Amino acid sequence: MSVTAETLCTAFRGERRLAAGDALSVARAVRAALDAEPDGPPLLVFDDATGKVVDIDLRGSDDELAWRLSPPPRGPGRPKLGVVAREVTLLPRHWDWLNAQPGGASVALRKLVDEARKGGEAKDRVRRAQETAYRVMLELAGDRPGYEEAVRALYAADRARFEALTADWPADVRDYAGAMAADVFGD
Repeated sequence: MSVTAETLCTAFRGERRLAAGDALSVARAVRAALDAEPDGPPLLVFDDATGKVVDIDLRGSDDELAWRLSPPPRGPGRPKLGVVAREVTLLPRHWDWLNAQPGGASVALRKLVDEARKGGEAKDRVRRAQETAYRVMLELAGDRPGYEEAVRALYAADRARFEALTADWPADVRDYAGAMAADVFGD
């Protein structure tokens, strides 16, 4: 998924949180920080949903920046419902079974996916939070004391140990990593 103007992001300049909010606002804050201090500490922008570092093209005017961050046009499918056509590869026996279902293959696949999502929703939420927090921690605190043990505590869902191991990290780094890990600890 690409970053759009509405994507929630957080920018760091070194170990200090520079800005947080929608990608367009964060991009403007990053551009202002670079203009004010071009040789300052490195800048990283994180997608808050995934913890991945994102690259935002800051060239041009505010209007050009907003245009680049606008969502791409929708392709075939049912755009109002957010339905997107993609390819699925199955064996002939799977296609035969799907096509025999009421509503056809698409309806059957959507029902199967919804059932699977409901059954594993809590585990999936914890796993996504662990992955998101891990990515953020690796980028911002990978060289900090206690990092490896904090990652172990994250994957063990040991809040007390995680908090103790990250207590001496810079406040913005510690707080952001903790926010990304909130679902791991049941917050």
